[in-house]
Amino acid sequence: MFRRQFIRMASSAAKKSQEPLRIYGVDGTYATALFDVAVAESRVSQVSSSLAAVNDLLRNDSKLAHIFQNPALSLQDRQIVAKTVVNNGSLKVEPAVANFLNVLAENNRLSLLEKIAQDFAKLDDHYNGVVNGTITTAQPLDNKSFKRIEKALAGSKFVGSEKTLRLTNTVDPQIQGGLVVEIDDKTVDLSIAARIQKLNKILEETV
Repeated sequence: MFRRQFIRMASSAAKKSQEPLRIYGVDGTYATALFDVAVAESRVSQVSSSLAAVNDLLRNDSKLAHIFQNPALSLQDRQIVAKTVVNNGSLKVEPAVANFLNVLAENNRLSLLEKIAQDFAKLDDHYNGVVNGTITTAQPLDNKSFKRIEKALAGSKFVGSEKTLRLTNTVDPQIQGGLVVEIDDKTVDLSIAARIQKLNKILEETV
């Protein structure tokens, strides 16, 4: 029942959604199906928050996470697990997410939930024009420097107009200095470590 209902919703939603991003693999297929349903129901934000909350519950409950990862559970046990999560008093589970959990339980795919949640977040960001970026530095950037770099990157071709940059600063002492910029699948390495490596390669070639 749950599976048939979800497939009908996903099939109908796929015709309405203009979302161009495609994520492959089994987890990507499930994430895309759920996302298409969320778009069709105009509840992308609510479904995104609900799915993230369920995923956070698993991260904070090792026992429940272990149960989700157990492929040997019977169908009845998997359905009970899904129902237990949906009825958790600390969560507000969207109907689409509740239905989705039952689909995963029926198909013995509960173990994919974390990856599905990650893929769904990518679809959500793309849908809302959010571009994720990371600046890696040897030491944490002060707020003024971070804002200056963020502004420069937001107006660059790496982000593009009509999009929003979500930038984070990570620290890696091994780069020795400078910075490494990563935006989606693009990387610009301006670190001292990279310059030293390049210099060493040139010296080796001249020997």
